[in-house]
Amino acid sequence: MRTFFLLLLLALGVRAAERPNFLLMVADDLTWSDLGFAGNTDVRTPHLDSLRKEGMWLTRMFTPATTCSPTRNALYTGLFPIRSGAYPNHAWVENGTRSVFTHLKEAGYRVALQNKEHVGPKASYPYEHIEGADDLTQTRAFVDRNADQPWFLVFASNDPHSPWTRGPKYDPARIKVPPYLHDNAQTRKQLARYYGEVSKLDQQVGDLLKLLDETQQADNTVVIFVSEQGSSFPYGGKWLLYDNGIRATTLVRWPGRVAPGSSSDVLLQYTDITPTVLSIAGIDPASISPGRPDSAEKLGFDGKDFTSILCGGNDPLHDFIYAQHTTVGIFGFSEPYPMRAVRDRRFKYIRNLVPENTYEINGIHRSQPLKSWKKDAANDPELQKKIDFLYHRPGEELYDLESDPLEQHNLAGDPEFATRKAKLSEALDAWMKQQGDRGMATEKEARHHQDSRFRK
Repeated sequence: MRTFFLLLLLALGVRAAERPNFLLMVADDLTWSDLGFAGNTDVRTPHLDSLRKEGMWLTRMFTPATTCSPTRNALYTGLFPIRSGAYPNHAWVENGTRSVFTHLKEAGYRVALQNKEHVGPKASYPYEHIEGADDLTQTRAFVDRNADQPWFLVFASNDPHSPWTRGPKYDPARIKVPPYLHDNAQTRKQLARYYGEVSKLDQQVGDLLKLLDETQQADNTVVIFVSEQGSSFPYGGKWLLYDNGIRATTLVRWPGRVAPGSSSDVLLQYTDITPTVLSIAGIDPASISPGRPDSAEKLGFDGKDFTSILCGGNDPLHDFIYAQHTTVGIFGFSEPYPMRAVRDRRFKYIRNLVPENTYEINGIHRSQPLKSWKKDAANDPELQKKIDFLYHRPGEELYDLESDPLEQHNLAGDPEFATRKAKLSEALDAWMKQQGDRGMATEKEARHHQDSRFRK
């Protein structure tokens, strides 16, 4: 198969040495706005700020899930989590699913992933694994191994995932607490530590970009940075379908093709990245099977090629983006609490499938800073409402993201927005049907889709 693709590319006049390399850098639990260039004036991210000036900022990129494993499986396969099978956390895709590593390796690329994996099975991800997050010795050996063979490398950082023990020190007293968090000493202490790890991530980005310069490969390497789902603070985004959870800051540097300092607000999803990488590599995504059964409504990848956007186009690719969250399988979950969401450019509709249940997991509900918030709430009714909302939400939520970007005012019961809600609800129903999502029945089957090490 690999020989076939090489011969095909040669027949088309595309020599291996002319195909670009790819460096895909993935953060770990980073809220999209917690970067200098994204508006956070406290955190120091000089290398990412520089990368933003050198490439394009995709300001409306979204993940289809809010935990690490489903997010990464979707990123690498171009498939939504339920269709691939990797919808709970610590999940593996169904046997036979093919990833960007599979497709590029067959086309003659050497492929590797450094540091955090959190995907499987190995047959679907045939990459060379490089150990370590800070030592780039093996990284250099990989990118320099054969000048005539292009490469694809994912650098999957562990930063800024909790427990926030790395990076420079920030003074808790000098930082501004985001409006979606409760401001107290515990929140400030943890926020300062989290910012330290954001800066640690930024240093890793700088080291990788320096490596490209030192090996004289910067001009022929497409660099992509994605922030993953949001942080693990309450309302920081992780485990929730609000924009702090599913919006992902994304940068792309492609010398000679992407205009430095440019941006695009076209709606995009993680599932679009694999088809786009394949297209840039000279492979027609429509000719590739992702390895999962195709429905009658849609063939091939769930994502779309956005190369034209990178080259300055602005035609919309999606009317809607979608996301889901599965509670079953998360450490410490008490009851199933499945969530689904659909978003257009202005409005978001969230459906909580069993609102009568209690949403409770270790990550948000049984740790700091929420414990400290509960103490403060004894004399603060508004804070108590904010805490209660983390455990119980209505069956439907609707937000106008233009006037309410932090999603504080639920419009689902407002007759003025009934038509808008109905349109989004219909789109969500169609997506769930296309994906084979049976709602609560799918939620209850989540354990069967986890890596065997996490099944109980």
